[in-house]
Amino acid sequence: MLAAAVSRFGAMLTMAIGLCAPASAQEVVLRVGDQVGAERARLEAAGLLDNLPYHIEWSVYPAAVNLHEALKAGAIDIGSSADSPAVSAIAGGSKIRIAAAFNNGGKGTSILVPKDSDIQTISDLRGKTISPTTRGSVSHYLVLGALKKAGITPSEVTLAFLAPTDASAAFQAGSIDAWGTWGIYTARTTGVLGARILLDGQGINSGYSVYAATEEALADPARSAAIADYADRMERAYAWSRDHREEFLDFYAAFTKQKREVVEPMFDEQTSYTRRPIDDKLAADLQQVFATWVEAGVLSGDLDLSKYIEREPLKVVSQ
Repeated sequence: MLAAAVSRFGAMLTMAIGLCAPASAQEVVLRVGDQVGAERARLEAAGLLDNLPYHIEWSVYPAAVNLHEALKAGAIDIGSSADSPAVSAIAGGSKIRIAAAFNNGGKGTSILVPKDSDIQTISDLRGKTISPTTRGSVSHYLVLGALKKAGITPSEVTLAFLAPTDASAAFQAGSIDAWGTWGIYTARTTGVLGARILLDGQGINSGYSVYAATEEALADPARSAAIADYADRMERAYAWSRDHREEFLDFYAAFTKQKREVVEPMFDEQTSYTRRPIDDKLAADLQQVFATWVEAGVLSGDLDLSKYIEREPLKVVSQ
């Protein structure tokens, strides 16, 4: 599909810079938002941050809601999240467009319960207190979908919206009965506390990880070219993860500060992301996310998500 775009990228980038920047500002800076530092760490592990033809200015955020606040404020140029918080951000007026998309089939987001909890099925959540982490997050989407699947209305549970660190503390203290979370937080909570995964996102969440970029960055030829290269490097990073299982597990155990046996079951969810086209199918999937949020009362009004996908943003040059 899309191969690495590095052999002719420098020339293309130089041309773009020449059109839009003075000689004293030749280096392109791409400001990347990174949830918990996971993308930078993965790219470094795969050796894909060497000899970049532009400079990356990294900003690390604990959750998608914080990353999208930064995008809306223009503090970063691009950042990835699940589709559900991206749709929430667009509905909230953020001037962003979806510039790249990956999908892992819905894996990686989980509802956790304490290891000694009497909660064995989703039906057992009726009357319980659940933290879906932040409002509008991918785990909020999972919790709502799981409750609906079990025939439980949101009014039959208590939803406690908490930042990831606060939700972790509440889960450890026993002040919430279940926690909807993802990635590194799942690894650490199952590893340190022995938490059980009650349900993962397969069959409920779409599995998309989407890259939202600001309209301003996409309109700049040099930064748009850098975005193209960055998305291509992430595609290669996922391929490296799949092709180097032992190296990836060593990396991910060190990154999450957990034993290998804790992170080994997470290999598939962490490495199965594949690139998806920016097309009508993606627009329709995003539209379904919006419809779900409206049905749940999280969002309201009308929104045409097909207007917020950048169908030709990433002009990757084959090598």
